Amino acid sequence: MNKLYKVAIIGTGNVAWHLAPAIENAGHKVMTVYGRDAKRGAQLMNRLYGAEWKPDLDFSDTKVDIILICVSDDAISEVAKEIILPDGAILAHTSGAKPMGELSFAAADAHGVFYPLQTFSKRKEIEVEEIPFLIEASSDWASQKLLNFAATISQTVRAMDSAQRRYLHLSAVFACNFSNFMMLRASQIMESQGLDFELLHPLIAETVNKTLEIGPKAAQTGPAIRKDVQTLEAHLDLLEDDMDKAKVYRALSQQIIDEWHRPSEEEEWEL
Repeated sequence: MNKLYKVAIIGTGNVAWHLAPAIENAGHKVMTVYGRDAKRGAQLMNRLYGAEWKPDLDFSDTKVDIILICVSDDAISEVAKEIILPDGAILAHTSGAKPMGELSFAAADAHGVFYPLQTFSKRKEIEVEEIPFLIEASSDWASQKLLNFAATISQTVRAMDSAQRRYLHLSAVFACNFSNFMMLRASQIMESQGLDFELLHPLIAETVNKTLEIGPKAAQTGPAIRKDVQTLEAHLDLLEDDMDKAKVYRALSQQIIDEWHRPSEEEEWEL
């Protein structure tokens, strides 16, 4: 039988919103929640089974095994400097971009990283057990404890150091944040012409599914990979009054051309 852990959550944002209930659904107990916004804290605690609100960062009398810092990246070190910890508790942050050393300011018996690799929004429910969790800790016993804890929540748990995780997070920004921003730009173009963005939904779904099935290299299509310069220039003409979108279109198209059609000294494919 898996050990059941007592957990404290610091933060009331998107990660805490999804992670805290998942922890309790796995049989553990979220004992307390701390955040700067009491209203958001109350909303989070309504999703939990009797967690108490913590008005400060003094956890010295709080009986917990693990304290998870689920705040913005820039606030992690500030929390680490201010927090007062109970004996024996592991302090871990949930950031993919920040190294474990961000917690070195805290007087913790052990500290680590408990990173769920996923995009979180409060308006969209998610299957947390399908999320990969990447674990790092300052000692072997803490690492094993965090790995065991994560394994009760997720089907995919791996140890990963801060250096590897930085590149993983960078890749995630390209795959998730940048691709979503491109869909925002597409929706804005559609809206400007009175077109329904839902017309693109099947295309977007097929693009993602195909990329996951055969890989992004094989899945690439479009005018740039075909070196269809006339189409590329026609699209740029449509964007002549929107230089921001035109710059992005030109830069991405040129990179696709360069990736698949590296020119010889006699050839030049630049748009």
